[in-house]
Amino acid sequence: MNAVLKPSPAGGDMLSVDHIDTFYGESQVLFDVSLKVGPGEVVALLGPNGAGKTTTLRSILGLTAPAKGSISFDAQDITRMPTHEIAQAGMGWVPDDRRIFPTLTVARNLSIARKTTRFRKWSEKECFEIFSALEYLMHRECENLSGGEMQMVAISRALLGSPGLVLFDEPSQGLAPKVVQDVMKTITRLKSEGIAVLVVEQNVQSALQVADRAYVMNLGKIVHEGPAAQLRDDAGLRRQLLGV
Repeated sequence: MNAVLKPSPAGGDMLSVDHIDTFYGESQVLFDVSLKVGPGEVVALLGPNGAGKTTTLRSILGLTAPAKGSISFDAQDITRMPTHEIAQAGMGWVPDDRRIFPTLTVARNLSIARKTTRFRKWSEKECFEIFSALEYLMHRECENLSGGEMQMVAISRALLGSPGLVLFDEPSQGLAPKVVQDVMKTITRLKSEGIAVLVVEQNVQSALQVADRAYVMNLGKIVHEGPAAQLRDDAGLRRQLLGV
């Protein structure tokens, strides 16, 4: 097995989002949002629909750049960096709609995802160890896959990009409970490999089982930050913040 990735050169956070405001046109969506993810840490970003969680991910990825504030990844300022350069620096993304190429085979989708970064390299064999079914799907066109199989491809694609951080946007959406368990086990595996994870998830209980820390958003603002165990174990606080 390859060596676990080294800490950030600055010895600090893998991701730091500092006081960002983000707009869609003239409509402000994020208000003074700050969050951090340490090396090898799993952080959950929770909140109701429309709270600004996906926009936060889009801002981090450079898809919707913030108008104010700054974002750093692996000790680099990426606030105005193009998305492809952010990916090349070692940030992986598993979007909520998977965004795999439907008319290409699984093998082709994975082959075009390979990148070399300063972080450790993943092999297809290691992806097969996580998702045993994937090896038998390599020659199938992705449009013929189930939702769970597409998610296997999307996660494996992110790993083959040699990430130091992976952003997950609603990874359990539309999946059977068994597949959700497999996805959460994969996030735990990434943590054990020293890969940082930021996960946006409506399945609050599943996210809190794997996360070290949690942020809660509402109306474009961070309204809570703390250990995931605090939210997991305090039903009253969970109902107050998340209604669950």
